Amino acid sequence: MKDFFRQNGILLVVIALLLSILIGVGSAFLGGNSDPLSNVFNAVTAPIRGGISAVTGWAEGVYTYVFHYGELHDELDQLRARVAELESEVRDGQEASRENEQLRELLALQARRRDFVFESARVTARSTSNWASTLTLSKGTSAGVEVGDCVITETGELVGVVSEAGLNWSTVSTVINTDIEMGGIVTRTHSAGILEGDFALMGEGRLKLSYLPDGAQLVSGDEVLTSGKGDVYPSGLVVGQVEGVFTDPSGMTRYAVVVPAVQFDSLIEVFVIKDFDIVE
Repeated sequence: MKDFFRQNGILLVVIALLLSILIGVGSAFLGGNSDPLSNVFNAVTAPIRGGISAVTGWAEGVYTYVFHYGELHDELDQLRARVAELESEVRDGQEASRENEQLRELLALQARRRDFVFESARVTARSTSNWASTLTLSKGTSAGVEVGDCVITETGELVGVVSEAGLNWSTVSTVINTDIEMGGIVTRTHSAGILEGDFALMGEGRLKLSYLPDGAQLVSGDEVLTSGKGDVYPSGLVVGQVEGVFTDPSGMTRYAVVVPAVQFDSLIEVFVIKDFDIVE
């Protein structure tokens, strides 16, 4: 229908105008006569003239709409393309801002820990179940990544430990995974214990700081770091915060439930510590 009016719109308007002129001429020609035939002609043609006038106006309106429809459609397409470009620019700007902030944080960490040798890697997969909490990274042994290497964020928050490594990939056991075990320390009280995963707590996204000293006075919100005890993992990595302190079912020992500092679901890029100085 649009194509019909687009192709024949002018012709329809011309025909309508010609009919109006003919009827107008006929009316003028006969209008001066008062004979019955003239009156009959005027009475008959009056509705026709009104109808043709209405049709002419309608045709002109339709033609104008059809004529401009293509222009409006093209403008709309151009606007949509421009909006898509602007959205892409915004996303690029946000990504650049995130990368700049990440770089600043990493430089600050490197300034504090000049002994760290980093390898950046992208998180390519996540696996969280009742039995394991792991991440897959884009780097492996070809980049110097080895089993036992700690994985952190740009701010020094502990993500986990490399548990498997292939040529161009590696698997990271997150800090809540059940195979995690390393020394931990509470910064406020210097109370030391063992950070370890727990089946029950893993489902809640938590881990334990076990074997706390009897006199340890921990409170919710206390920061927990790696202690570096055993010289296997670096010291001073942020693990999380104490959520609460509980007594083991045996009644013999106390432990703290720790909320990790890292949001595993939002990780995009991480840093593998390939080497570090052992602090005696």
